[in-house]
Amino acid sequence: MPDIQIMPSILATDFGRLAEGCQRAEAAGADQIHVDVMDGVFVPNISFGPDVVKMSSAVVKIPQNVHLMVIEPQNYIKAFADAGSDTILIHIEAKCDVEETLAAIRALGKRAGITVNPETPVESIFKCLENRWVDEVLVMSVHPGFGGQKYISAVEGKISTIRRMADWVDISIDGGIDNETVVSAAAAGANLFVAGSYLFKQDNMAAAVSGLREIAQDNFCKAV
Repeated sequence: MPDIQIMPSILATDFGRLAEGCQRAEAAGADQIHVDVMDGVFVPNISFGPDVVKMSSAVVKIPQNVHLMVIEPQNYIKAFADAGSDTILIHIEAKCDVEETLAAIRALGKRAGITVNPETPVESIFKCLENRWVDEVLVMSVHPGFGGQKYISAVEGKISTIRRMADWVDISIDGGIDNETVVSAAAAGANLFVAGSYLFKQDNMAAAVSGLREIAQDNFCKAV
Protein backbone atom coordinates (compact mmCIF):
# COMPACT_ATOMS: atom_id res chain seq x y z
CA MET A 1 0.00 0.00 0.00
CA PRO A 2 1.47 3.40 -0.95
CA ASP A 3 1.74 6.15 1.61
CA ILE A 4 -1.48 8.04 2.25
CA GLN A 5 -0.66 11.73 2.42
CA ILE A 6 -2.64 14.90 3.05
CA MET A 7 -1.50 18.07 1.29
CA PRO A 8 -3.13 21.37 2.29
CA SER A 9 -3.34 23.84 -0.59
CA ILE A 10 -2.18 27.28 0.49
CA LEU A 11 -4.36 28.78 -2.23
CA ALA A 12 -7.09 28.58 0.44
CA THR A 13 -5.23 30.41 3.18
CA ASP A 14 -5.00 34.15 3.88
CA PHE A 15 -2.65 35.59 1.25
CA GLY A 16 -1.59 38.24 3.74
CA ARG A 17 -0.43 35.53 6.15
CA LEU A 18 0.98 32.88 3.84
CA ALA A 19 3.89 31.95 6.07
CA GLU A 20 1.54 31.41 9.00
CA GLY A 21 -0.72 29.31 6.78
CA CYS A 22 2.17 27.05 5.81
CA GLN A 23 3.24 26.70 9.44
CA ARG A 24 -0.31 25.96 10.52
CA ALA A 25 -0.53 23.16 7.94
CA GLU A 26 2.76 21.64 9.08
CA ALA A 27 1.76 21.87 12.76
CA ALA A 28 -1.51 20.10 11.90
CA GLY A 29 0.40 17.08 10.63
CA ALA A 30 0.24 17.75 6.88
CA ASP A 31 2.60 15.66 4.78
CA GLN A 32 3.34 18.25 2.09
CA ILE A 33 2.46 21.84 1.20
CA HIS A 34 0.60 22.08 -2.11
CA VAL A 35 1.34 25.24 -4.08
CA ASP A 36 -0.97 26.12 -6.98
CA VAL A 37 0.84 28.25 -9.56
CA MET A 38 -1.41 30.04 -12.08
CA ASP A 39 -0.20 32.20 -14.96
CA GLY A 40 -3.43 33.90 -16.05
CA VAL A 41 -3.12 32.21 -19.47
CA PHE A 42 -3.49 28.47 -18.96
CA VAL A 43 -6.12 29.32 -16.35
CA PRO A 44 -7.92 32.65 -15.87
CA ASN A 45 -6.40 33.55 -12.50
CA ILE A 46 -2.90 34.49 -11.37
CA SER A 47 -1.57 33.17 -8.06
CA PHE A 48 1.95 32.39 -6.86
CA GLY A 49 5.47 32.58 -8.20
CA PRO A 50 8.78 31.01 -7.16
CA ASP A 51 9.18 33.41 -4.23
CA VAL A 52 6.18 31.84 -2.48
CA VAL A 53 7.78 28.41 -2.76
CA LYS A 54 11.04 29.89 -1.47
CA MET A 55 9.19 31.37 1.50
CA SER A 56 7.29 28.18 2.25
CA SER A 57 10.36 25.99 2.05
CA ALA A 58 12.11 28.34 4.47
CA VAL A 59 9.40 28.31 7.14
CA VAL A 60 8.43 24.61 7.11
CA LYS A 61 10.33 21.35 6.84
CA ILE A 62 7.75 19.31 4.94
CA PRO A 63 8.05 18.97 1.13
CA GLN A 64 6.77 21.49 -1.40
CA ASN A 65 4.39 19.94 -3.95
CA VAL A 66 4.19 22.49 -6.76
CA HIS A 67 1.42 22.38 -9.37
CA LEU A 68 2.25 24.45 -12.45
CA MET A 69 -0.97 25.60 -14.12
CA VAL A 70 1.01 27.46 -16.75
CA ILE A 71 0.90 27.34 -20.53
CA GLU A 72 4.66 26.83 -21.08
CA PRO A 73 6.02 25.10 -17.95
CA GLN A 74 9.38 24.38 -19.53
CA ASN A 75 10.24 28.07 -19.06
CA TYR A 76 9.75 27.96 -15.28
CA ILE A 77 11.11 24.58 -14.18
CA LYS A 78 14.53 25.81 -13.04
CA ALA A 79 13.15 28.81 -11.16
CA PHE A 80 10.75 26.67 -9.17
CA ALA A 81 13.36 23.98 -8.60
CA ASP A 82 15.82 26.56 -7.30
CA ALA A 83 13.11 28.01 -5.05
CA GLY A 84 12.82 24.75 -3.12
CA SER A 85 10.19 22.64 -4.88
CA ASP A 86 10.37 18.93 -4.12
CA THR A 87 7.76 17.80 -6.67
CA ILE A 88 6.93 19.77 -9.81
CA LEU A 89 3.76 18.87 -11.69
CA ILE A 90 3.00 20.02 -15.23
CA HIS A 91 -0.20 19.61 -17.26
CA ILE A 92 -0.59 17.20 -20.14
CA GLU A 93 -2.64 19.98 -21.76
CA ALA A 94 0.27 22.48 -21.62
CA LYS A 95 2.22 23.63 -24.66
CA CYS A 96 5.47 21.80 -24.16
CA ASP A 97 7.38 18.67 -25.04
CA VAL A 98 6.10 16.59 -22.13
CA GLU A 99 8.91 14.04 -22.18
CA GLU A 100 11.62 16.70 -22.27
CA THR A 101 10.00 18.81 -19.57
CA LEU A 102 9.53 15.89 -17.20
CA ALA A 103 13.12 14.81 -17.85
CA ALA A 104 14.29 18.34 -17.06
CA ILE A 105 12.48 18.24 -13.72
CA ARG A 106 14.18 14.99 -12.80
CA ALA A 107 17.55 16.25 -14.02
CA LEU A 108 17.24 19.00 -11.40
CA GLY A 109 16.78 16.35 -8.71
CA LYS A 110 13.05 16.83 -8.28
CA ARG A 111 10.09 14.46 -8.43
CA ALA A 112 8.22 14.86 -11.72
CA GLY A 113 4.47 14.76 -12.08
CA ILE A 114 1.83 15.00 -14.78
CA THR A 115 -1.62 16.52 -14.29
CA VAL A 116 -4.80 15.71 -16.20
CA ASN A 117 -7.89 17.93 -16.30
CA PRO A 118 -11.43 16.56 -15.80
CA GLU A 119 -12.34 16.73 -19.48
CA THR A 120 -9.05 15.26 -20.77
CA PRO A 121 -9.04 11.52 -21.61
CA VAL A 122 -6.89 9.45 -19.29
CA GLU A 123 -5.29 7.85 -22.36
CA SER A 124 -3.41 11.12 -22.88
CA ILE A 125 -1.01 10.24 -20.06
CA PHE A 126 -0.54 6.55 -20.83
CA LYS A 127 2.84 7.19 -22.48
CA CYS A 128 4.05 8.91 -19.32
CA LEU A 129 3.13 5.83 -17.30
CA GLU A 130 4.36 3.24 -19.77
CA ASN A 131 7.77 4.91 -19.90
CA ARG A 132 7.83 5.79 -16.19
CA TRP A 133 8.52 9.44 -16.85
CA VAL A 134 6.62 10.45 -13.72
CA ASP A 135 6.63 9.86 -10.00
CA GLU A 136 3.14 11.28 -9.48
CA VAL A 137 -0.08 11.74 -11.43
CA LEU A 138 -2.42 14.52 -10.35
CA VAL A 139 -6.05 14.02 -11.33
CA MET A 140 -8.05 17.23 -11.22
CA SER A 141 -11.50 16.76 -9.71
CA VAL A 142 -12.47 20.36 -10.47
CA HIS A 143 -11.66 22.65 -13.37
CA PRO A 144 -8.30 24.27 -12.60
CA GLY A 145 -7.99 27.92 -11.77
CA PHE A 146 -10.44 28.47 -8.94
CA GLY A 147 -10.75 27.26 -5.35
CA GLY A 148 -13.89 26.06 -3.64
CA GLN A 149 -15.45 24.18 -6.57
CA LYS A 150 -17.72 21.14 -6.33
CA TYR A 151 -16.08 17.73 -6.62
CA ILE A 152 -16.46 15.98 -10.00
CA SER A 153 -16.89 12.32 -9.12
CA ALA A 154 -16.67 11.19 -12.77
CA VAL A 155 -12.87 11.51 -12.61
CA GLU A 156 -12.68 8.54 -10.25
CA GLY A 157 -12.76 6.23 -13.26
CA LYS A 158 -9.48 7.78 -14.38
CA ILE A 159 -7.95 7.15 -10.99
CA SER A 160 -8.92 3.48 -11.06
CA THR A 161 -7.52 3.10 -14.58
CA ILE A 162 -4.21 4.69 -13.58
CA ARG A 163 -3.96 2.57 -10.42
CA ARG A 164 -4.55 -0.67 -12.35
CA MET A 165 -2.04 0.35 -15.01
CA ALA A 166 0.68 1.64 -12.68
CA ASP A 167 0.39 0.45 -9.10
CA TRP A 168 3.80 2.01 -8.36
CA VAL A 169 2.84 5.62 -9.04
CA ASP A 170 1.56 8.17 -6.53
CA ILE A 171 -1.91 9.35 -7.54
CA SER A 172 -2.99 12.69 -6.16
CA ILE A 173 -6.42 14.27 -6.44
CA ASP A 174 -7.18 17.97 -6.22
CA GLY A 175 -10.54 19.70 -5.98
CA GLY A 176 -13.44 19.49 -3.58
CA ILE A 177 -11.75 17.03 -1.24
CA ASP A 178 -13.35 16.77 2.18
CA ASN A 179 -14.29 14.09 4.71
CA GLU A 180 -16.99 12.77 2.36
CA THR A 181 -15.38 12.91 -1.10
CA VAL A 182 -12.15 11.39 0.21
CA VAL A 183 -14.00 8.09 0.67
CA SER A 184 -14.66 7.40 -3.01
CA ALA A 185 -11.42 9.05 -4.16
CA ALA A 186 -9.40 6.69 -1.96
CA ALA A 187 -11.54 3.72 -2.98
CA ALA A 188 -10.69 4.50 -6.62
CA GLY A 189 -6.98 4.36 -5.83
CA ALA A 190 -5.80 7.87 -4.97
CA ASN A 191 -3.23 8.06 -2.17
CA LEU A 192 -2.33 11.76 -2.08
CA PHE A 193 -5.10 14.22 -1.25
CA VAL A 194 -4.99 17.96 -1.87
CA ALA A 195 -7.46 19.85 0.30
CA GLY A 196 -7.71 23.60 0.54
CA SER A 197 -10.98 25.18 1.60
CA TYR A 198 -12.00 22.20 3.71
CA LEU A 199 -8.84 22.18 5.81
CA PHE A 200 -8.20 25.88 6.23
CA LYS A 201 -11.73 26.60 7.42
CA GLN A 202 -11.40 24.09 10.27
CA ASP A 203 -10.92 25.33 13.82
CA ASN A 204 -8.96 22.14 14.51
CA MET A 205 -6.95 21.47 11.36
CA ALA A 206 -4.96 18.70 13.03
CA ALA A 207 -8.12 16.70 13.65
CA ALA A 208 -9.25 17.30 10.06
CA VAL A 209 -5.89 16.19 8.62
CA SER A 210 -5.77 13.02 10.72
CA GLY A 211 -9.42 12.36 9.94
CA LEU A 212 -8.86 12.55 6.18
CA ARG A 213 -5.83 10.30 6.44
CA GLU A 214 -7.68 7.68 8.47
CA ILE A 215 -10.67 7.65 6.11
CA ALA A 216 -8.38 7.33 3.09
CA GLN A 217 -6.45 4.46 4.66
CA ASP A 218 -9.67 2.63 5.50
CA ASN A 219 -11.05 2.95 1.95
CA PHE A 220 -7.94 2.77 -0.24
CA CYS A 221 -8.44 0.79 -3.46
CA LYS A 222 -11.76 -0.77 -2.40
CA ALA A 223 -13.24 0.05 -5.82
CA VAL A 224 -10.24 -0.98 -7.95
